[in-house]
Amino acid sequence: MKAFLRIFLIAATAVVTASISVMAQDAADSYNNKCASCHGPDGAGKTAKGKKLKVQDVRVTSTKVSVAEMAAIVEKGKGVDMDAFGAQFNKTQIAALVEYYRGLAKK
Repeated sequence: MKAFLRIFLIAATAVVTASISVMAQDAADSYNNKCASCHGPDGAGKTAKGKKLKVQDVRVTSTKVSVAEMAAIVEKGKGVDMDAFGAQFNKTQIAALVEYYRGLAKK
């Protein structure tokens, strides 16, 4: 029984680790496909479109705004310039995307 439990725990850990890795890659892909055109690959907002729209540097914003507030912005959009992505991403995907944004501040 102990051997079975040990094997089960190792397998479960591997599945969770793989799932987290996939979610992180999906968030990076989503950011690059939906957000980077304005916010830039590094989050600084120094793209032509970002400068025109005066987007905020998400590396700074993500340290000042709560996770819940960032998720609401991704889901509902902000003002007339930032699209809402709630119809394109589910809550889990939005949470992963917010975590990706917040990770840009650490780079």
